[in-house]
Amino acid sequence: MGTIWGIVLGVIILSLVYVFFNYRRIKAMNEGTDEMVEMAAIIRSGANTFMKTEYKTIFIVVLIVALIFSLFVEKTSGLTLLLGALASSAACITGMKSATLANVRTSNKARESLSIGETVKVALSGGSVAGLSVQAFGLLGLVVILFIWGIDHDASGSGFLLSLKCNASTMRITTYSLGCSLVAMFNRVAGGNYTKAADISSDILAKIRHDLPEDDSRVPNVIADFIGDNVNDIAGNCSDLLESFVATTAAGILIASTLFKTGSLSSSAFDSAMMYPVILAGGGLLGCLLALIIVQKKKMGDNPSKELNSATYISAFFTLVLGLISSYMLFSKVELPSSFLIGWASPWVSAVLGIISGVAIGMITEYYTSTDYKPTQILAGMATEGEAFVITKGDAIGSRSCLLPVLFIAISLFISGKISGTYGIALASLGMLSFVGTTVSIDAFGPIADNAGGLAESCHLPHDVRIITDKLDAVGNTTAAIGKGFAIGSAAFATVSLIVAYVGSYSSGEPILNIASFVVVAGGILGGALVEYFSAILTDNTIDSAKKMADDGDKLLSIPGVLEGRVKPDYNTMIKTATEEALRKMLFPSILALVIPVVGGLLFGVEFIGGLLVGATIVAIPRAIFMGNSGGAFDNAKKFIEEERLEGHGKGSAAHKAAVVGDTVGDTRKDVVGVALDIFIKSMSTVANTLGGVIRNFTLIK
Repeated sequence: MGTIWGIVLGVIILSLVYVFFNYRRIKAMNEGTDEMVEMAAIIRSGANTFMKTEYKTIFIVVLIVALIFSLFVEKTSGLTLLLGALASSAACITGMKSATLANVRTSNKARESLSIGETVKVALSGGSVAGLSVQAFGLLGLVVILFIWGIDHDASGSGFLLSLKCNASTMRITTYSLGCSLVAMFNRVAGGNYTKAADISSDILAKIRHDLPEDDSRVPNVIADFIGDNVNDIAGNCSDLLESFVATTAAGILIASTLFKTGSLSSSAFDSAMMYPVILAGGGLLGCLLALIIVQKKKMGDNPSKELNSATYISAFFTLVLGLISSYMLFSKVELPSSFLIGWASPWVSAVLGIISGVAIGMITEYYTSTDYKPTQILAGMATEGEAFVITKGDAIGSRSCLLPVLFIAISLFISGKISGTYGIALASLGMLSFVGTTVSIDAFGPIADNAGGLAESCHLPHDVRIITDKLDAVGNTTAAIGKGFAIGSAAFATVSLIVAYVGSYSSGEPILNIASFVVVAGGILGGALVEYFSAILTDNTIDSAKKMADDGDKLLSIPGVLEGRVKPDYNTMIKTATEEALRKMLFPSILALVIPVVGGLLFGVEFIGGLLVGATIVAIPRAIFMGNSGGAFDNAKKFIEEERLEGHGKGSAAHKAAVVGDTVGDTRKDVVGVALDIFIKSMSTVANTLGGVIRNFTLIK
């Protein structure tokens, strides 16, 4: 087993070495004109200031939670929770710093080369630092835990002050996942508020109140908007998908442990079942590394979508091949459980179903949000009839887009469960996330391209440059929408696997949750309502912040000389406002997901929490898909008109202003609520898994 961990660790180190050299290569590139250098420095400084301020709060919360676990649950669990928080923080900070270097260099590459292919390479290089960091750091922490402590089914845990009944091995893995989850929740909630409050207020000032171009440097909110792309769409997304990746890998290990304890797995089969998720994740990381190197080395054409999609297909192919080889090596010579219907290939087929689902969800999302397809084109056409038609049609597109992704998820879960039992459900989840390094790399391309386009506009680069960056920005909107769809789909798989692991932790045999029980139904109803309540909190917070920033920005624009372009606006004031508003409003919704399972479980028991998790998941998945896809369609419908692809209508027209209203509505949906819902259900499931033993022994109302 030590050899296996060594091989996986070698892949991790190799990936991190590539990340380091890619980061250095990006940093060595030319930033461009003096104005570009100045603007980029403001963005970097603002993003760093936000993260430093945010992490003061995150550090305190994580430290308190870690101390509680070490003192009252299991001594080493506080340390592993800190390790999870550190892994998540390392990935999101590395990714954000890379993005704030790559944005201006992408603009400058477009200025110097006037080549779409060469410009795409720079943006993708910046994204690859983020993507590979997510998978490498997430896997590194798990391997360290398994290497040091391994899995001991009889390891009873005790805290420094109390001795609550728990398994120490299980607690270390679940608290590692919980540490990742804590950072992800704070990053998504705070980052979403920051970026969308800045974006909405900037759009209101420029396009609605003052009829100025998008990303005009006279608007003081513009720089805060640029910063927001990095702190949410890069840092927030990195910690989000790292948490999903860790949760699904951990769920596979936990379910294998549960099956062994119930007698469903022999000792040799357990060793293989425990190692396979880690090996599959390591093979996926190697596939991502190879795919990104291949795409970076090849000559790119003028179709960015084609080049980016090729990276996904290459990494998926390598993952499939390595997963098949690993499945044969681990399971072909051990005694397999009866639930493995097709023998040693059962785990691999389950993982393949997850991979197929991930690719399919990406394609469905692209269809409903890209300017190349009818839904978004029809939505843009509706803008000629006014705002009401835009909103209504956008809602219909979002609702229609829910069915197929959910169908793929349901079918994959059903088949994987049939051919590999509950273990197969975890592997289907991990299959979707096994090449998350490439997925995040392509997703990060979006905000980098968006920033590059904004810098080209605000720094008054030639029109030819803006044409290139606009094309990359439109592609980036689609890749971002696909990334959100992938994040939601992976969250669905991850949450289901965590629920299975949770129910299995207190079931004597096959994990069973009695859906006809009034206790379970009560929990399910409450879980669904909590999703709506959580969504309302985030929406209210963002809109309130956007209104304040728009009003404050108007005051700065009224200073003599600013609107005329003779005097630069006070960017720092708006950056400070955006930071203060986001951090002031992040604590309550973030803590909500952690407190609910604890309070509900201690009051009403393990079955109530099982129902709560199922109800929240059933409501959150289609809700998040609706939010993400309707928001993406709104955004690209606006872009469709701005590119003058709607005959007779362009920037500044009535149709464009109607589309801007739709985009404003969609901003909160896709970048605040939609992306936070997946963490909400994952965090509750992770907390439930972590404290399942405590809840089972200390329920007040029985």
